[in-house]
Amino acid sequence: MLELLCFTLGGLAGAAVTWFWLQRRSLCRAVFAAVPKPWQVVSAEGRVLLANPALDHFFVGDTRPIPDLLGEQVADDAEASGEIRQLAEQARTGIAGSIEIRVPSRRAGDDQGAGDEGYDWRFVAAYPLPDHPGCVYWVVDDITPRRQMEQIMREEQERFVDLLENAPVGFYSCDAQGRFLFANHTLCEWLGLAQNDLELGRIRLHDVVQDTLPGGASPFDPFGEGGRSQGEVILKGANGEGFRASIRQDVVHGDGGAVLRTRSVVRDLSREEAMAEALEQSERRFEQLFAKAPAGIVLIDPEGAVQECNDAFGRLIGKPADELRSVSTFDLLAKDDVAALRQVLAPSGKGGDAGLAGPLEAHLAGEEEQICSLYVNRMEGVDGSLDGFVVHFIDSTEQKNLEQQFAQSQKMQAVGQLAGGIAHDFNNLLTAMIGFSDLLLLRHRPGDQSFADIMQVKQNANRAANLVRQLLAFSRQQTLQPRLLNITDILAELSHLLRRLIGENIELKMSHGRDLGMIKADQGQLEQVIINLAVNARDAMEGGGVLTIRTAIEQVTVERKSKDEAMPPGNYALIEVVDSGCGIPPENLVRIFDPFFSTKEVGAGTGLGLSTVYGIVKQTGGYVFVDSTIDEGTVFSIYLPQAAEEEVVESMADADAQDRRDLTGAGTLMLVEDEDAVRAFSARALRNKGYNVLEANSGETALEMLAGEREPIDLLVTDVVMPRLDGPSLVKQVRAQRPDLKVIFISGYAEDSFRKRLDEDAGIHFLPKPFSLKQLAGKVKEVLGD
Repeated sequence: MLELLCFTLGGLAGAAVTWFWLQRRSLCRAVFAAVPKPWQVVSAEGRVLLANPALDHFFVGDTRPIPDLLGEQVADDAEASGEIRQLAEQARTGIAGSIEIRVPSRRAGDDQGAGDEGYDWRFVAAYPLPDHPGCVYWVVDDITPRRQMEQIMREEQERFVDLLENAPVGFYSCDAQGRFLFANHTLCEWLGLAQNDLELGRIRLHDVVQDTLPGGASPFDPFGEGGRSQGEVILKGANGEGFRASIRQDVVHGDGGAVLRTRSVVRDLSREEAMAEALEQSERRFEQLFAKAPAGIVLIDPEGAVQECNDAFGRLIGKPADELRSVSTFDLLAKDDVAALRQVLAPSGKGGDAGLAGPLEAHLAGEEEQICSLYVNRMEGVDGSLDGFVVHFIDSTEQKNLEQQFAQSQKMQAVGQLAGGIAHDFNNLLTAMIGFSDLLLLRHRPGDQSFADIMQVKQNANRAANLVRQLLAFSRQQTLQPRLLNITDILAELSHLLRRLIGENIELKMSHGRDLGMIKADQGQLEQVIINLAVNARDAMEGGGVLTIRTAIEQVTVERKSKDEAMPPGNYALIEVVDSGCGIPPENLVRIFDPFFSTKEVGAGTGLGLSTVYGIVKQTGGYVFVDSTIDEGTVFSIYLPQAAEEEVVESMADADAQDRRDLTGAGTLMLVEDEDAVRAFSARALRNKGYNVLEANSGETALEMLAGEREPIDLLVTDVVMPRLDGPSLVKQVRAQRPDLKVIFISGYAEDSFRKRLDEDAGIHFLPKPFSLKQLAGKVKEVLGD
């Protein structure tokens, strides 16, 4: 019985113990499950012995050891992988430890906002279990939110420190003994001191604040009247120089009322005053620039109303600047140009290109023709919104006039070039006609029946030559040859061309005086003067009228003054060009001979006609005067000095001598001419005068002949314009081998057209086409004689 009782009691005790351990195990499991952080116990062999449910959720059902799972996530990060291995090895040897590592985020597209986009942060701890050697208790936790908050707080702190250190004012704090507890970078920079010098107590407040202040002001007391104060001081920098400053502060007191520290703000008054002065000076300069700018400047609001404008803009519009405020800019432009300005303003108003727009050509409103170039620039407010526009108005009326006058001048130049080309071809034909007529006349006596016919051919050829010369005078491309002229003869020859120029609705009257004598001038230039005056007279008589050209002898006994020049007494040949046109206004008469000044509408004239007349007359030694009456007409009076009687007699004697002189000669000439008829006549004429003539029809042929010619060549006679190798280029190549060779250029173009291509050389002469046999032979003998 006793044994049974003992057995029963023993069984009950064993059951109680078993129940106790079962309850304890259940409690432990409940505690393990309730731990929020994932944990795991790993044996020395790397087997998972225990783990809580949080770990299963953390690694999404993956039950491998924590070191293996984390090592796999940071496999590409050698540093993190090494930290995990080192942590595991230390824990297995009995040393606890923890690390924080970065792993790729499991949340796709997650931006952590802390400079770790696409990554999470993990806290990993490893604790050895002393009673179980080799076993390690691992804990892992997601610390990404904490790291994010730390990063945000760190950035906020950096911004605050940057604001405090680099604010445009100085900050400092000092104790009751004046030791600096803090001084920001701005104040240290003003003083030229390092922060350590202030904050380590080497320098105190009274070391940088001067006792003596301007105007006898009381020294600044940082702790007087309870410490809350404001005042101006002189702060001394490290270089010993002082600057005015303002200090505003209050004082922090302890429980017993003792001073703990100050909170002080410093403003550099010297810098502020310098900045204010610089700003004032900048504003003053801008105001002067705005007010005194030569171009019109106007500030307009987004709707185009004038807000501000300078005096130059007021002068353009013709009103004081004050009266233009609030006026719509569109009302100041011609109606046809308003739409263009609206179109320029519209893209800028919609937030488009904020740069410069223009130039926009626009006409100002009003009866007077006034053209401006507009440049539009957008003005923006602080927030970038449209605040208005700056518009520059540049008066381009004169520029447009000059451009159109230049274009007209270019057209005239093109016409002149065309006329020159036509004249060149005609001169070749006329040279052959005149030359062969001379050769025919050599074989006929004056009594022969054919002599008169040949003379008719020659005379008409000479008349054609005069027409060509007049054409060149009109295009200003004739070669200048001043000589004694008879004005009556010149005007008679020119009358046919003048009638064609002025048209059928204008009557041309010629009135010649007697005994006009001779004048010395270039015939082409004199013809150009008459042509220019006739064209101006035609333009002044749009509805028709009468153009009268009168000549007379004028004996001036009293000095005549006009404008800023005076005509001395003397004998003059007077040419008057009188029209019955509209007349010239008095205000234009004083500028009538100025270059580019024109009374015609824009584009209708070059403004060079009358200035050319004035220049030619003055170059000839003469004077020109103008008298005009509105609605009655204009009179241009040209006074050309008469040639002295001795000069006329001498000239006539020279002409007689030229007619009687012997034109024969000797020598070898090279004649280069691509026009067969001209070359044939010239070669025959020169051979008839005794010269040995070598002929070439091109520059290349001439070079080949000269290269094979051993005999000396006395003279080269060459055309100027030839295909492939022209005359000037030929001369340059020939002169390289024969530097002393004399040259005569023959051409239907003006001498100036090719002279600039040659060096100044006394051995180069010019004979204009068309020329006669006598002129050719005379020129050759003259050059060889030199």
